[in-house]
Amino acid sequence: MTGDVVNLRQFRKQKARSEKDKQAEQNRLTFGRTKAEKNLTSALNEKASRELDLGKLDKDDGDA
Repeated sequence: MTGDVVNLRQFRKQKARSEKDKQAEQNRLTFGRTKAEKNLTSALNEKASRELDLGKLDKDDGDA
């Protein structure tokens, strides 16, 4: 009926390390891109924006 004795200090440290590792992994995915990848993404976003603007219809003022 006796459970294992857990050192809470070690448990908290282990939990903090695992959370830090999760955050580091997320940061690697978010910020860990090469300059070429960043430039490619930027170029693709600009191209998509230009194509979107080309598809817009000009609205007349409706004076007539």
